[in-house]
Amino acid sequence: MSTTQACHHHSHPPDGAGKAGMAKDPICGMVVPVATALTTQRGGRAYYFCSQSCLQTFLNPDRELRVMRRRVGFVLGGVLALALLRAGAFIALAAGVSLMSWVPLPALPWMSWGMWLFVLATPVQFIGGWSFYTGAWAALKRRALNMDVLIALGTSVAYFYSVVVVFAPSWLPVGVNDRDVYFEVSAVVIAFVLMGKFMEEIIKKRSSAAVRKLLDLQPATATVIRDGMEMTVPADAIDAGETVLVRPGEKIPADGVVLEGSSSVDESLLTGESLPVAKQAGAELIGGTVNGAGLLRFQASRVGADTALAQIVRIVEEAQASTASVQRLADQVTGWFVPAVVLIAFAAFAIWALAGQFSSGLLAFIAVLVISCPCALGIATPAALMVGVGKGAELGILIRSGEVLERVEKLTTMVFDKTGTLTLGKPMLTDLEPLGSLSEQEVLQLAGSLEHGSEHPLAAAIAAAVAARHLDLLPLEQFEAQVGEGITARQAGSVVWFGNRSLASRFLPRLPEPVQSQLAGLEAQGKTAMLLGQADQILGLIAVADTIRPEARQAVELLLRRGVRVIMLSGDNRTTAESIAHQVGIEEVIAEVRPADKAATIKALQQAGQVVAMVGDGVNDAPALATANIGIAIGSGSDVAKEAGDIILIRNDVRLVVSAIGLSRATMRKIRQNLFWAFIYNAIGIPIAALGWLNPMIAGAAMALSSLSVIVNSSLLRRYRAA
Repeated sequence: MSTTQACHHHSHPPDGAGKAGMAKDPICGMVVPVATALTTQRGGRAYYFCSQSCLQTFLNPDRELRVMRRRVGFVLGGVLALALLRAGAFIALAAGVSLMSWVPLPALPWMSWGMWLFVLATPVQFIGGWSFYTGAWAALKRRALNMDVLIALGTSVAYFYSVVVVFAPSWLPVGVNDRDVYFEVSAVVIAFVLMGKFMEEIIKKRSSAAVRKLLDLQPATATVIRDGMEMTVPADAIDAGETVLVRPGEKIPADGVVLEGSSSVDESLLTGESLPVAKQAGAELIGGTVNGAGLLRFQASRVGADTALAQIVRIVEEAQASTASVQRLADQVTGWFVPAVVLIAFAAFAIWALAGQFSSGLLAFIAVLVISCPCALGIATPAALMVGVGKGAELGILIRSGEVLERVEKLTTMVFDKTGTLTLGKPMLTDLEPLGSLSEQEVLQLAGSLEHGSEHPLAAAIAAAVAARHLDLLPLEQFEAQVGEGITARQAGSVVWFGNRSLASRFLPRLPEPVQSQLAGLEAQGKTAMLLGQADQILGLIAVADTIRPEARQAVELLLRRGVRVIMLSGDNRTTAESIAHQVGIEEVIAEVRPADKAATIKALQQAGQVVAMVGDGVNDAPALATANIGIAIGSGSDVAKEAGDIILIRNDVRLVVSAIGLSRATMRKIRQNLFWAFIYNAIGIPIAALGWLNPMIAGAAMALSSLSVIVNSSLLRRYRAA
């Protein structure tokens, strides 16, 4: 993974990826021009790379790990040889014998032991450590200093000083009597850094398994029907509107609607639904899911980058590439940190040299440069975000950015929409009572005719009842939706209406006592009661009820246990809303709120000092979700890109709200732990190195371990369990 190592610590502008014509390399994070960058397609989306090595890492991460493993092995072999030769020199000196007689080296009398160290160290320096030189050069061309500059400078000083001692001692400054060589210092530092990076890559590979698992859901090929013929084409080559054939056991290559056939589809990897979902003509298919035993023909509706799978992958990748504001401090520190470290290193060397301790000064100079590499600071947030966001995707929770995590951590109030959030959003007709001259069937027929074409869940319940009784719709005209109240129309010149008490009050000065009593009784049962009328006459009463989600009460209890204030927000009347709230354990209810006023209700809570999360269906509640500090869209279906939520719950399980909060807080804890230890490590390590108490080789090991500890600490998030 040679180039990956070189570019992993580039100092790139953080906002570069947002500029026109620029993109971020998904491997090293480097911002590259789209026009000239290497590119590949995956899941209908283009990815851009700064180098062939980063491209190969993306296409075949296992191969790059094998290359890096061989490279680490080569460097370690060189270091061991150097260590044996150095040990042999000391043993031979103590025994009073020639080094050449002790170490089995070729008979070259003119070769001193220092020359043998040079021969063994040089490949380590310029083959094993070449990536540091290329990375340093790239940074310097941009007038920036990064980790590669520190490693390249520190190891080069040790190496080239040793070269001068061995081959041209007369070049040493007057008064410098130190004739020791430090080839093994540079080699061991390179070995430890490479070994640390290798371990990081292994752990990162495991941590990013969630995205790879999602990408692997996309089949490579698909069977399409073109000109009446079956053709096998790349999955990315499917056009919207084409007919696609899916055989038993195959993965569905795009989103679409079933035209022919019936089968069951395994959607567990995308939606978390454990049981296969029955599909027949008219049913929606999600790309990446697995067909069961039946043969399906479907019309592709979303292909390539527009599929639900591609949208999910994009959301996860963008969140993993984002940062949290807590990282900005680390970024600001890193900006002046490297130049300051170089100055500290030179100052330490100068002080030691002026004190007549040239050798100690040289070692202090190298140790300061090596120990202070800001690797741990740079990866503190990205490492935790990569694991936390990836774990969220595995659980069915899509978190849009690192800043969302910070807002969730400060959450004080959770507001739930009622319909479709705390309930299943599939109300059914429960009560039907004529109150005038019409029969029961005629009441339902007129109500169904008024609600025809409405997308409201209550209208769906009426429509289902009309269809079940095979009733024809009546000819009505001048339909007019009364937002938050119901609907009106005209029948033979007379106004007919269907809706709640508020709508009825427009036509009646006062509801009759018996009707009010009936309404109150139904509402106390948690039902939504509606009146049907013509002009100032009440024709009938219809009630529908929605089923409460079985997990809703548990979710509310878990939130209350975490100290979160829970409120239910509903457009329903207060009696019905309070009945539903009581069943799920919510004490605070804000009822009779029109859709347009939900956002204002959220804003009022915010003005009272609350940090508010709103949970809704993501479409009808889009304004409220956008207004809330954290918008959580539940049951988003296939088009997740349209959701207004900061957090999107793919599965229709309201307990994921609790899991999203817990995972967000756990991720932020890891980020702060990582930053704390990275700062402490540098705060303690630099003074110790400057005082000459730290051997550069130990500094190299400590630097590698600091980065490794951040990665390991972040990877612990993979153990997070859903609520």
